[in-house]
Amino acid sequence: MAVSDPLGITAQGLETIRRQNKRLDFERLAAVIKDYAVVAIVVGYPLRLSGAEGTQSQKMQLFAEELRKKFGLPVHLWDERLTSSQANRLMREAEVSIKKRGAAVERMAATLILQSWMEARDIGGHVMSE
Repeated sequence: MAVSDPLGITAQGLETIRRQNKRLDFERLAAVIKDYAVVAIVVGYPLRLSGAEGTQSQKMQLFAEELRKKFGLPVHLWDERLTSSQANRLMREAEVSIKKRGAAVERMAATLILQSWMEARDIGGHVMSE
């Protein structure tokens, strides 16, 4: 996960939530939403390299709708293609060890998704990426 600064200019990575069950997962998301006064949620949208939607894309559409209903916030799907490979490249360039890289890649990917969405939208207020 990642959240923006209050002005919606920069994204900072947060600890990754490891899925357990819907109730616990939503409780943890609710805490982040409250703690950071989140005004919108950005969900990584897994498209194929061609840009076509696939099975995972459909699952994320359903998840985004669940988030909208549960939290009453705008939820935006944002192309996440290549964010994991970009995050891995950045970690290699920063000479982060392979052992530490695994955990950091997901955080960095969420940060990249959120940062690119904010740059494209130029909005203010806390936003959360998952």
